[in-house]
Amino acid sequence: MDFKLGRINLNKVAQGVGGFVFGKDTSNSNDDSYVQSLLERIKNGEEEDSKRIEALDELQSVVEESVSAQLAFGELGISVLMGVIKSERDNEKMVKGALETLASALTPIAPEGGVKNEIQPAMMNSDLLCREAENISLLLGLLDSDNFTVQYHALQLLTALLTTSRNRVQEAILTIPQGITRLMDMLMSREAIRNEALLLLTYLTHEAEEIQKIVVFEGAFEKIFIIIQDEGGAEGGVVVEDCLVLLNNLLHCLSNQRLLRETTGFEPLISILVLESRVSKFSKQKTSNLLRALEIVEMLLVGGPAAESGKDNRMSNQTVLYQRKLMDELLMLGVENQRAAVSLRCSALRCIGYLVVGHRQNLDAFASKVLGEDPNVEPALNSILRILLRGSTAQEFVAADFVFRCFCEKNSDGQGLLASTMIPQPQSMSHTPLEEDINMSFGSMLLRGLTVSETDGDLETCCRAASVLSHILMDNIQCKEKVLRIEVEAPIPSLGAQEPLMHRIVKYLALSSIKFKDGNHKTSARDSYIQPVILKLLVTWLADFPDAVHCFLVLRPHLTYLLELVSNLSVSVCTKGLAAILLGECFLYNKSDDKSKDASLVVDVISEKVGLTSYLLKLEDLQRSYVFTSTKARLRDSMAEMDDISANDETDWKHDEHPVLSSLFDTQFVDLVKKLEENLRASIVEISSHLKNKVVELPVELEQQSGESDGDYIKRLKLFVEKQYTEMQDLLGRNATSAEALVKATASDSAGTDKLRRDLQEAAKQVQVLKSEKTKIQDEAYSHRSLADKMKSDLKSLSDAYKSLEQAKSLLESEVKALKLETKNSPDLDAIKEEAKEEGRKESEVELNDLLVCLGQEQAKVEKLSSRLEELGEDVSSLLEGVGDDLEMPEDSDDDDDGK
Repeated sequence: MDFKLGRINLNKVAQGVGGFVFGKDTSNSNDDSYVQSLLERIKNGEEEDSKRIEALDELQSVVEESVSAQLAFGELGISVLMGVIKSERDNEKMVKGALETLASALTPIAPEGGVKNEIQPAMMNSDLLCREAENISLLLGLLDSDNFTVQYHALQLLTALLTTSRNRVQEAILTIPQGITRLMDMLMSREAIRNEALLLLTYLTHEAEEIQKIVVFEGAFEKIFIIIQDEGGAEGGVVVEDCLVLLNNLLHCLSNQRLLRETTGFEPLISILVLESRVSKFSKQKTSNLLRALEIVEMLLVGGPAAESGKDNRMSNQTVLYQRKLMDELLMLGVENQRAAVSLRCSALRCIGYLVVGHRQNLDAFASKVLGEDPNVEPALNSILRILLRGSTAQEFVAADFVFRCFCEKNSDGQGLLASTMIPQPQSMSHTPLEEDINMSFGSMLLRGLTVSETDGDLETCCRAASVLSHILMDNIQCKEKVLRIEVEAPIPSLGAQEPLMHRIVKYLALSSIKFKDGNHKTSARDSYIQPVILKLLVTWLADFPDAVHCFLVLRPHLTYLLELVSNLSVSVCTKGLAAILLGECFLYNKSDDKSKDASLVVDVISEKVGLTSYLLKLEDLQRSYVFTSTKARLRDSMAEMDDISANDETDWKHDEHPVLSSLFDTQFVDLVKKLEENLRASIVEISSHLKNKVVELPVELEQQSGESDGDYIKRLKLFVEKQYTEMQDLLGRNATSAEALVKATASDSAGTDKLRRDLQEAAKQVQVLKSEKTKIQDEAYSHRSLADKMKSDLKSLSDAYKSLEQAKSLLESEVKALKLETKNSPDLDAIKEEAKEEGRKESEVELNDLLVCLGQEQAKVEKLSSRLEELGEDVSSLLEGVGDDLEMPEDSDDDDDGK
């Protein structure tokens, strides 16, 4: 027998053992009648098995390729084939053919020309099959079969049902005794069966807490970690990724998190993240595996619902994970190893933030954490700040900024620690190369980032440093006072002193506005968030801090610039709104007695230059802007959107939807702005109601002149009053006219605004639909890639099994040869040799035939998936790279033996 797999045509092999039948032309046949006739042949028990199997093969081929055939298959086809499985269970060929045909009938067919059909027969067939819980029970019962192919195709069919009718299958499996137990037993079966069982359990446990608990009770954690270890951990293939997806599903249940923490422990999960060195290399699959592991870590650290029990669980997870040295592995992935993909480093940084936020012990330990080796040792916070300031992508900036946000949140001691290091460096030190900043303190490095932009003309670094400083100053008066006293070397002649840091930051804010004065300017990706981020720092700084307001108003141009920014039509709604908030703080927290800088003056200037109505509208527009209406659960989505920024830095981001803003404007800052807006409105009313002059002087005309008689005096007073009355009526008339015009204009503006708002809402809905379709297509592409990777792994597993059979065969032949040498004179030697050889050959052939059937089917699926992936724009050659190498098998030794 020729076992040279390299010469085998896989399609022909599959055809020869009852697989797919390709090339049959049924285009001229009526699909309904054709399918009906095939079903009649299959149902007819008097037919020979070979003819019924042939009918099964033909039926599978037609329903695999034709939508109308799937539609014709329907309830009758399911009834007939499930009847075959139920009544002819011992007929393995018929059962196998029925399972393959059902799987084909349940697999959606891509519509020709990309036009979607309203009727999806595959979905209808899935629904019909799932309606009867007995059908699911019957399929689960096939897992007890000793036949490899029956188990394999039963698992594939159940997986296909779960992809289309998950809820029905989940409900059915819960009602079947020992149903989940049978599935869990498959994880300990041979490799190909195990891989199919993993995929099935991944679908089965999705958003099903009761099933998640049962699966864990059946020992899922131990089995998953054993498989991951056997496959090589993070270095393993797609099977490791499937295990991590299943683990992620199981840990969505808080009770399962507690069980893992208190029994198996988090060590097996953390061990997946361990890197050999700082220069470890990362393949595409290794990166995917590590990202999956980090997703699980992030979920454990987020904890679950906002309920008290969820908070306690999160704190417990934080404590145990830090104790198990998770921080060391995260720092290696996110900070020390620069060969890792950006997405991987950013995910590790986010996990660092979640690991410390709100946890006093972890915050203190992290503050003292150092990286590197002597003599180049520095605090971990310094290393992360360097990534934030010098990272080449917006993703790194946002991820590193998230670490500082989490570190400073409700951590006044940590904020004070960072602020205490903010000591300006001498002028000579400020010009040292960026590569030599390893010896700088955290604060000195941050100050350098805030001020270095003056020499290189790039405000990006200043913007990033400003975001970190806003976290240090948030709700911390002591830090605000400390930073307010910082002065940088830039003497201001009018003050006769060094330039305060606040004035330098306002100067950079003004510089960032210069490019907007050109009406033809197109906002780049970075320009669209630089101004809002610097304004965020100033708003945070001035909040509830009169000294900062006084420092800001020392220079009159600062107020003038803000008034221009609020009225600037070329800047974004977010920028104008934040500038309006900053203006409001200038009178809300203004305690000055100087008439040229007091609160009343600021309100008067706003009323004169902007108009109170227009000013208040700016505040309302800010509250309705994108970044202020969707602040929760946006970090991961924003990180995904930022993948496009580095590729196209000139993206025109409209409506303040820049992903960086969506990430940096956290809930804490948004709540601060909402509170400020309420206080601003009340303050405006209060200030406007106060009399500017307390003393009222009597006009000269009302005084009685010397020598004037009382009658003449009274007559002159009457004339004066009549004149004043006439002028008052005139003013009232003009005010009424102005008020009427204002009401009409306001109504018109309101109607126009409402129409625009409706248009924007409609456009936003369309954008969401498009985003949803894009996500669906991406998910479909990922699903196909995962299936392709899994099939690649299955092909390798099958080829490995083939190799082991060849080795077993060679071992048997060697034993026969040895026996021949020892017993030359034995008359039964040839018979013993032939008997042993025949027995080994039969065992090898039986299992090899099973493997070849699966191999042929997987090859056919790979070909179909390749076509589908090419339609979706994927590079199929790179996905299937190396598959051919895995299939190369050693030559059969029969010829050599015969020649001896």
